[in-house]
Amino acid sequence: MSSSGKSKTATPKIKNASVVVVRTEWNAGIVDELFAGCKKILDANKIDFLDFRVPGAFEIPFAIKYFWEQTGKKKPAAFIALGCVIKGDTPHFEYVCRAVTDGIATLNLQLPVPVIFGVLTVDNPDQARERTGGLHGHKGEEAAEAALKMISFSRSI
Repeated sequence: MSSSGKSKTATPKIKNASVVVVRTEWNAGIVDELFAGCKKILDANKIDFLDFRVPGAFEIPFAIKYFWEQTGKKKPAAFIALGCVIKGDTPHFEYVCRAVTDGIATLNLQLPVPVIFGVLTVDNPDQARERTGGLHGHKGEEAAEAALKMISFSRSI
């Protein structure tokens, strides 16, 4: 996803696709705002989606991989990971950010569908608010748009 705001290309029209959103309980107020933006884009594009919550960002890769492995014939066309990790006074922030980033990157290489990184990694709550409809756009909306673009890309090959 871009850090410069809105994408330069139009959101493609997708038919017969479903998306799984995995979002965290931790920092729920911020993550709920990310989800609201994500849902807005998915609903506007008539995309079916399932919404699952996990305790924290560290658990997102497991939940996505487990869902993929346990789901029968009707697999999703993409996953969207939503969360927010806010820096504290200990190295915990770096460990969690590295784990979720590496986990999602690995899933992108292992699964035959895109896994969109919509996890905010910020220094403070103000930076998170700037990314949920403030100065830096809405990262939840951007995550949904990225999912649609990647589904379109996948189907075009």
